[in-house]
Amino acid sequence: MRMIKNEQQSSYPINRVVLVGASNLTLSLRKIIQHVQRSVGGPSEILVAAGHGRSYGQSSQVLIRELPGIVQCGLWDQLNARAIIPSYALMTDIGNDIPYGVCPEQILQWVAWCIDELTKVTAQVVITNLPIQSIEALSNKRFQLFRHLFFPSCILSKIEVVSRVKALHQGIATLAQQKQLILCEQPSQWMGADGFHIAFMKRERAYREFCSHFVVADDDLSSATYWSGLQLSWQQRPHFALQRVWGKEKCCPQPSGLLSNQTTVSLY
Repeated sequence: MRMIKNEQQSSYPINRVVLVGASNLTLSLRKIIQHVQRSVGGPSEILVAAGHGRSYGQSSQVLIRELPGIVQCGLWDQLNARAIIPSYALMTDIGNDIPYGVCPEQILQWVAWCIDELTKVTAQVVITNLPIQSIEALSNKRFQLFRHLFFPSCILSKIEVVSRVKALHQGIATLAQQKQLILCEQPSQWMGADGFHIAFMKRERAYREFCSHFVVADDDLSSATYWSGLQLSWQQRPHFALQRVWGKEKCCPQPSGLLSNQTTVSLY
């Protein structure tokens, strides 16, 4: 897979967008970028850490593919090496580490580290909290089904999971208040049958609401091109910078993704 070179772009990126999450982010990546740019303009330089089952702080494997933890991935070195431009960050999908057996306190440390790195580059940060109501409302039978399907190594009971979800939910709320972040709760009506994936028909509304919180500074308004009816398409889909497939390391130069408005996407 070839790297997208800057000289291929017709416009220099006017902002940088950092997207951190797991399966929900992966399933709606193009849509999320579209909604961010409707709020703050484009083209953008997009840095993404995502992937199904992604952990914030340890390697995770889904089927034959293994990814490093978000805090260990190459996104942060790239972010710190870049010149500072208007930056916006969405942190979501916090909670996969609970069925991996990680305690809420450790997860909060990983999340706080990410926030501190984003703060260093003066990014506006929007963070989503865990969908606690929909998780708590799962029947025991449905909980066991989806635990086996998505987290087959998990041995925690529903009572244990809900207890940890509540602790993490409160910790995220406290952290957002301390760090002066924009916190978005996720109503149960948005969630699918498993309680933590946003339902297909609700994704548009959810990400429109999350991304509407980003605000362009007055001195950046002149350079922003707004796309009220923007419909982005992939010119080249991104590939992970580093992953293991069947235990074999695979690397891909970044940025590896390109959208129709010359926005580049780096995937870590």
